[in-house]
Amino acid sequence: MSCHSPQNIPRPEHPRPDFVRQTFYNLNGPWQFAYDDADQGLSSGWMKPGVCFPLTITVPFAYQTKLSGLGPTDEIHPVIWYRRTFTVPEAMQGKRVLLRFGAVDYRCSVYVNGQMAGSHTGGYTPFALDITPFLQEEENDLCLRVEDYPDCTQPRGKQYWNRGLMGCWYTPVSGIWQTVYLEATGEYALTTIHITPDIDSYSFTAAITLDRCPAQPLEVELALSFEGKVKKTVTATMEGRCTQIPVYMPEKGCLDPIRFWNPEDPALYDLQVRLLQNGTVVDEVGTYFGMRKVELRGGKVYLNNRPLYQRLVLDQGYWPDSLITPPSDEAIRRDLQYTLDFGYNGARKHQKLEDPRYYYWADKMGVLVWGELPSPYEFTNETVANLAQTMLGFIERDFNHPSLITWVPLNESWGVRNIYTSHRQQETGRMLYHLTKAADGTRLCSGNDGWEQTTTDLCALHDYTAEKEEMARHFASRAVVEASCCDQLPTYANTETPTGAEAFLVTEYGGIAFQNIGLQGELGGMETWGYHEKVTDQQAFLSRFQGVTEAIHEISYCQGYCYTQLTDVLQEINGLLTPDRQPKLDPAQIKAINLRQQQGQK
Repeated sequence: MSCHSPQNIPRPEHPRPDFVRQTFYNLNGPWQFAYDDADQGLSSGWMKPGVCFPLTITVPFAYQTKLSGLGPTDEIHPVIWYRRTFTVPEAMQGKRVLLRFGAVDYRCSVYVNGQMAGSHTGGYTPFALDITPFLQEEENDLCLRVEDYPDCTQPRGKQYWNRGLMGCWYTPVSGIWQTVYLEATGEYALTTIHITPDIDSYSFTAAITLDRCPAQPLEVELALSFEGKVKKTVTATMEGRCTQIPVYMPEKGCLDPIRFWNPEDPALYDLQVRLLQNGTVVDEVGTYFGMRKVELRGGKVYLNNRPLYQRLVLDQGYWPDSLITPPSDEAIRRDLQYTLDFGYNGARKHQKLEDPRYYYWADKMGVLVWGELPSPYEFTNETVANLAQTMLGFIERDFNHPSLITWVPLNESWGVRNIYTSHRQQETGRMLYHLTKAADGTRLCSGNDGWEQTTTDLCALHDYTAEKEEMARHFASRAVVEASCCDQLPTYANTETPTGAEAFLVTEYGGIAFQNIGLQGELGGMETWGYHEKVTDQQAFLSRFQGVTEAIHEISYCQGYCYTQLTDVLQEINGLLTPDRQPKLDPAQIKAINLRQQQGQK
């Protein structure tokens, strides 16, 4: 059973290919909109049906963006309202109807037909509300009140907290910035399906959670398939909200090999999960996963029991007309293709929980990904709670993506500026590391990427040195680097002693900017920047890029690197691509330099 979404709406594709119900109905498109700078909407009853808002906004784009129809603007409006009407599709009638939001920045209250249906806090994590009790026949009114103050205790990432632009911080995003949609279920609903693969035993475990405890045992049916062919069907009984179902993949007497996911062969298995009550299907969700293992062993990262050298590029996921919302599914795929074209095997998604379809395409295209929390910029009790909640929400949403191999809870001590000496901030770093490992033991964790590290799987350092010889001096001895500093900042916090088992990587370097490339439109007269002096031509760029990259290749104990960065972002013009995704030089030239390390290993 499927529900047809309206035609000619932005981002019409299903937003979660890893969690698909066929009863998908997209609510993107034009919504009524209002600023509430006086914060009078609640007392004036703006949530009541029939109250018209004066503006129109195109969802899922934030009001600051051009594609929203209201921007571009850097105006700060801490309280905003949305409204639209909808009719429940015929195929959903008589079922429980879920209203799902990909992301709303930052605090959101949802009203259906004038009644509060629920709320959510957190600008990057999804949420769903059962709106069945509030629905009426024919047309329904949907209204949102959103708060997004320039608050530095919330995970902001690269969203600047004042007007204008500063350094490497950019125009903020408020309100709805990912797809809004409806789904329908029966009496019980599947909420999570987390797949943990075990390549050594040719098996996986499906951890399944329901939205509530069943009154009587339910049956769960798992149908495993590969490339459209059903491989195995397994059934189990659910007596509570959660269950774990182990599945041995090869069938008895089967000679079909198990395909392990890796960048050269991004093989994906599909899993259809059906929930049955007395033989009747009450919910059905499709997901997928990859058979792969990531582990740390003797100072090296291993993928599927083989050493992995990572060639990453920093990717901030900004677009000129839509900021952090990808303008289209094709735009996501194109960025990943450029990542591969430049010779990288992965991306560090910087300071952002990316649109889920980015991870989907990375899964399909074989691109390794590091998932990084957006940073806050003020340390309080609320900061600690916000970081923990966002980290858990990130892991819950994106657990099944095989492309994701590393979590990054902190970056360059942002939000924990005194972590070098502050025991409490050090404990925050350790807490985030252990929280991450407790929620997901299948991936690595870079505790405080850059410097001043506490507990971590990776000794991940940032160094924007411009010359090959200087880069080589900085990393001539791992023992000296770990005992003292990375360039000018301490490698570890003052109470932390490395174990020696951490894998070493240079996870930011380069940042080379062209003098005359990357300026567009309103940015033409703006002060722009990169690291060190800007280069004036392609040959100067290649010379500097080759020098520092080769210096990293030659670090005997180094397990990979991350170049800054894939694209220009607003005033920061050190991308390999312009903001509109035009290469500044032939990608094959960059690829050839990147792959020299791989050729040297053979």
